[in-house]
Order: sequence, then C-alpha cells, then structure tokens
Amino acid sequence: MLALALFATIGVRLVFLQTVDTPAYADGGVGDRLARVDLPAPRGAIYDRTGAPLAHSVEARYIFADPTLVKDRIATAKLLSPLLGVPWSDLAEKMRQRTLPGGGQSRFQYLARGVEIEKAKQIMALDLAGIGVHRDERREVPGGDLAANLIGFTSQDMIGLEGLEAKYDDLLQGQAGKKVYEVGQGDLAAPIPGGYSQTTPPKPGSSLELTIDRDLQFQVQRILSAQMAQTRGSVGAAVVLDVATGEVLAQASQPTYDAADPGDSEPTDREDAATSFVVDPGSIHKAITYGAALQEGVITPQTTMPIPNTIRRGDTVFRDTHPANGQKMSIPGMLAFSSNVGTIEIADKLGKERLIDYQKRFGLGQPTGEGMPGEASGRLLPADQWSDSSYGSVPIGHSVDATPLQMAAAYAAIANDGTYVQPHLIKDVIGPDGKRTPGPTPKTRSVLSPANAVALRTMLEAVTTVDEGPYERATGLAAAIPGYRVAGKTGTGLRYADGKQQPGEVGSFIGMAPAEKPKYVVAVFVWSPGGEGGAVAAPAFREMMGFTLRHYRVPPSATSRSPKFEVFPR
Repeated sequence: MLALALFATIGVRLVFLQTVDTPAYADGGVGDRLARVDLPAPRGAIYDRTGAPLAHSVEARYIFADPTLVKDRIATAKLLSPLLGVPWSDLAEKMRQRTLPGGGQSRFQYLARGVEIEKAKQIMALDLAGIGVHRDERREVPGGDLAANLIGFTSQDMIGLEGLEAKYDDLLQGQAGKKVYEVGQGDLAAPIPGGYSQTTPPKPGSSLELTIDRDLQFQVQRILSAQMAQTRGSVGAAVVLDVATGEVLAQASQPTYDAADPGDSEPTDREDAATSFVVDPGSIHKAITYGAALQEGVITPQTTMPIPNTIRRGDTVFRDTHPANGQKMSIPGMLAFSSNVGTIEIADKLGKERLIDYQKRFGLGQPTGEGMPGEASGRLLPADQWSDSSYGSVPIGHSVDATPLQMAAAYAAIANDGTYVQPHLIKDVIGPDGKRTPGPTPKTRSVLSPANAVALRTMLEAVTTVDEGPYERATGLAAAIPGYRVAGKTGTGLRYADGKQQPGEVGSFIGMAPAEKPKYVVAVFVWSPGGEGGAVAAPAFREMMGFTLRHYRVPPSATSRSPKFEVFPR
C-alpha cells in the first residue's frame, strides 16, 4: 500500500508537470535558449536635384559571433583577421563570453560591418563554429570628393559622423529590426522547430534630395581647385545660388577630401568653408552700406561728392587705393574704385543704428539655417561697443565677421529685387514608400524696394566695366563675362583664428548675372597667407558664372552693354 501510494503521488505530480504547469517551466528556461540577430535598417540615400546619387547604401554582409558556440576563439580570430582587416586580438576579445546584465550569456557580437559579399563567402566557406554571416549594407560615395564637405560620411556601423550624414542621421538611419528565436545547445545549436520565434522587421530610413546640381558642383570644385593651385596653404569657398528660390546649386570647399575614404584626411580638410569660414568681408560689405543709404534716402544714383584721398576716424587714417584727389565722384565710381573714403562719408550720414539694422536685414550676425551642421553665425559689432575708429572700419567691412554663404545670400537679395530668401540645401525628403515631402519653406523678407535694388545692381555693374586708363581701372574687370552684363563687387578682407589675425588676406568676388534680371549669384572667397587670393577670386567667378549661365541655357543680355558710367562728373 505504501509503494502504491508513492507511485500514485509521483504519477499525479507528473501529470501536473506535463499538462498544467508545462508553460511555466518551459518559459523558465527559454531565456537560456534564445538567440538574437539584429536586422539593420537600410540607410536612406542622398541625391542631387536630378536624382543622381551622391551617397547611398549597397548590399554587403556583417560578420557576427555567438561566443557560447566558439570553440577556440584565438584560432578563430587568427583565421578571420586577414579577411576582415581587423587585428586578431580585437576579434578574440569580441568573442570572449560575457554574462548579460539580466542573466544568461551573450549570444551575439558584431565582428565586422559592411563586409564585401565575396569576402563574406570566403568566411562562410571556413565553416567556423559560432561564426555567422548576415545581410548588411555599406555606404558608397560614387563621386569621391564631389560635395564631400557637404555630404560628410558615416562610421562602419552606418552612423553619420560629419556633414549632412550627421545632421540628418536620425532621418536617414531608420529603425533597426531584430529576430529572436530558440536554439538548441551543443551539437543541436540550430533553431528549434515550433519553438519561440519573433521577428520585428526593420524600418528603412528616408532619403534626402538636395538642391545641389551634381554637374555644376563638379565644375565649381574643378575651377576653384585649378585657380587656387596658384596659391600655397590657402583655403577657398565658392557658392552658387538660385536668386529667385534661394536654392544652393553648388557649394565647394578647398581643400577637400574623399568622403568614400575619409580616414587619411585632416579635420580641417573636411570643414565646409562656406558656412564655417568666418572673415572680415572687406569691400564686398560696401554693397550693404550703399543699399541702406539708397533705401533711407541718404543718397540717390545721381549723388556726387568730393572725395579726399584720406579720412581720419579716431586714431585710424583710412585711405583709398585709387585716389580721387578731392574730385567729385559718382556713386558708381565709388563702387568701381572701391572708395573707402566715400563709403565712410556716406555711412556717417546713415548713422550706426541704421547701418546695423540693415546688416541684420541682409542676414549678417546670425546663421542662415541653410541645413549644414555647426554653421557659424558671424558677429556684428553692437552700437554700444563702437569706438571712434569703428565709424570708419564697419562701413567698409571690417570689425564685422561673416561667412561666404551669408554674404552670397545678401547679394542674392539685391539680385532678387530687394527680397531676401533664406538659402537652403534640402529640396525634398523621400520616405521609404517613395512619398516626397518638401524641405522646410525658406524664410523671406523685404530688405530694399525693387527700385532701389535695381539702382544698386546697376551701379554695381560699374565694378566690372569702368576702365579709365592704365592707372584707374575698376577693381572687378577680371570678372566680366562676354555677352552678359555682370554686377558685383571685389573685396579684400582679413581672417581671424582663435581671436588672432592670420597672415595674408582674404580675396573675394560676389556677382550676379545677367545684371538686368539676375538668375544666379556666385560668391568666391580665397584666403592665402601670401595674399594672392585677390588675384584668384574674380577669374574664378568669371569661369563659374560663365559655366552656370551656359549650363542652364540663359540667353545673353538683350542689351549686351552696361550703361556708360561717369566716375568723375564735371
């Protein structure tokens, strides 16, 4: 009876274990049998305005290890090292068994990402215990250095590190998925049929379509590089803007780097000079001073003034490189010969408060919000910090900090009949389903009346046309383009780094064409320790603007000749 009672008790308990309590006991050990495989989300691409890829992902493989199944991690690491290009010691460390925070052993560890398919096949052929291969992707940049300073690059794990890849990483990256399933132990290390299995599919990232034109970007970079070959240790930036829309059609930096292989580049080579290169703009700022004076009625296009060779403000004497010797000078003549003295006298009548107001209206002192990460804001000198000499330096573009893009956008406002349009890089966001969402709507504001904008750009034509003898040549004749009327301004500025003035000068030219109804603005800035930038900027502008006009098939000016300007009216 005792034996029968014992067997009956055991039998009843077995029934409960195998029927009633089965789920609880099965779930109690499932954690030790689960394997997890990450399913990377395809990263979105970056396209130019025509849909041509600037950066996109291609199929690859990732190599992973299940440390609990690796039999000899040292030997395995030494076999994988030459194929993956990773030191065997690093691989062996990754294959070390680890206990998870919640208990249990880690069963998944990345060994390499973005491995070429052929190499992955070689690894699979080794049939190494605990080593697996799964579908992955790697970033490909077809153009190498084409727009590299804008695009940036990603890490091996497909995380954006610089440029637009970093700024829009969350949007491009998508959401990774995962597959969790039960596996056996030891020699039965395979998915258990009918066991626990759950898959969370990845959500692909969205793509960006930029306003950049790939063909124009290539030519702008080529021209900038070729022109700067004349200088040593220099830094250059070039921007091409669509006047009506504010779209950035090209934005080049020199030096540059190969975004497909950024490892050997210097950090300074990877900077976007158009948004990070802060300079005293120099004489290109004079267009802002004259525009403000026109709008406030301080001057008219017919204004003339006697211009001495020098003028003193505070403890500083300002002089002209093209002395007028006290003669009456026209406003177009002051722009053509870049008169410091005339500009300072006009600014005196305008007043510092109104000048600062127009600097802000033209977009100085704050980032443009173009879309690049880390864009510099520049700096305006507050009215309460002006010294006596500031009344001379600020109107002619010193004691002012600005970026090439800020100055290009200011000139685009003049070209756009006085309306400022925020420059921008993002044309569309393309969702994983192909649905397009336009980028942020650019901000606009009125800066000048259309009549005053027309008057100012007409006067700026004097810079590229006036030629009154071998000793009195306008400063921008090298920027003239046959068949087109061009309005623009030269500049000679300074560069500061860590609050210290750098040797040499920043030569610049910003212009618009056709001047009678501008379509595009091109800005070129070149800093050179030897001061050769001024000889580079205007010729580079001429080539860039000439190509832009031909590329977009802009017909030559209906009136091919600019107005005849009188520099020294009688």
